[in-house]
Amino acid sequence: MGSNRLWLLLLCALLTATPAVAQTVQTRGAALAQDAQEYARIYSVPLPEAIRRLSAQHDSVPAIDAIAERYRDRLAGISIQHRPDYRFIVYLTGNAPVSQRWVEAGGMRVPVQFRTGAKASRERVVWALTNHQAAIRAAVQSNPSMGVDPRTGELVVIAGSTAVAKAGGAAALDARLTELTGVPVQVRALDQVDRNLGPQGGGRLDGTDPASGKRYRCTSGFLVTDGARTGITTAAHCLDDLSYFDPQRRATPLSFVGQWGWGYHDVQIHAGPAPARPLFFADTARTIQRPVEGQRSKSSTRAGDFVCHRGESTGYSCAEVTLLDFAPAGELCGGFCLPTWVAVAGPTCKQGDSGGPVFSGTTALGIVKGATFRPDGSCAFYFYMSLDYLPTPWSLLVNIPR
Repeated sequence: MGSNRLWLLLLCALLTATPAVAQTVQTRGAALAQDAQEYARIYSVPLPEAIRRLSAQHDSVPAIDAIAERYRDRLAGISIQHRPDYRFIVYLTGNAPVSQRWVEAGGMRVPVQFRTGAKASRERVVWALTNHQAAIRAAVQSNPSMGVDPRTGELVVIAGSTAVAKAGGAAALDARLTELTGVPVQVRALDQVDRNLGPQGGGRLDGTDPASGKRYRCTSGFLVTDGARTGITTAAHCLDDLSYFDPQRRATPLSFVGQWGWGYHDVQIHAGPAPARPLFFADTARTIQRPVEGQRSKSSTRAGDFVCHRGESTGYSCAEVTLLDFAPAGELCGGFCLPTWVAVAGPTCKQGDSGGPVFSGTTALGIVKGATFRPDGSCAFYFYMSLDYLPTPWSLLVNIPR
């Protein structure tokens, strides 16, 4: 294998140590159809309906963003409803009613339903979460995870069942934290362990920890550029010295550029020659390469968005966005994390998925940081860093359709 081809495969991410197989570069339509198959399976709808809904999810972003901006002062949250029908729900403060409207997107006429009566705007809840984290941890006497649920307009606090019981139960703790923060709070009892997803568990970016001598692995993500160089992302908590192992198990050391892993960052970049196209593997078997044709910002991400991720331990899977402005439990960000992360429902996440791509169709959203695990080791949800937080001057490398 020539050096240019080797680097191309490396930078396309998520590469395998199994024998090489034929690889297909997906069209935008084929990428949509693959994700729609998962949607159809999960929501028990026909495949054509699933394709229409995911097309509507993508095409509706400008119109829903415009609604969010129009009602910014009253906005408590925006979510997507999948059952019993497909619609957008806009939750507003105050009691002044807003009539239902429709958005033309993806060949569908999707209802936009307005609900009123929220007790606080999203901006106010995010402010409260950001400024009262330490006080909330002290009140709960543990290190809970926290986030904003756009479906209910509440600050969600997820704590262990023992901590909740010691505080008098969820209802009593709801009332106490609501008084403390000045915004509605919902306490959820979940015996959990929040972890960064690596560096271990089956990735194809390998390195040896100089302190322990143990070999660890992570997952690579998207191609990025600083205008002069092309790089590949992974998680900052992975090892600095990583190598790519090709299908013949030949190691190619990567060129470490830098890592950003504090507060709202968990990204590391390795540089290499520019590839022909920005691609990533989007299937478990690593036979399908998907082009990156766009980026979705965190501000345009809604609760209920159906997104997919690809990890070396778990392969390809899709699920709903559950919480925005999420702050994981524990000191996973060089200290406690800021509420900037996005949480996505399980059950698919494992050690080794760290750094992997989160996407919808050919649109890139973020890179996996970590996950919340139940006591039995199952995945409750995972969380990712939005590509909004790529370090300056790095930006996502986007494929220009031919």
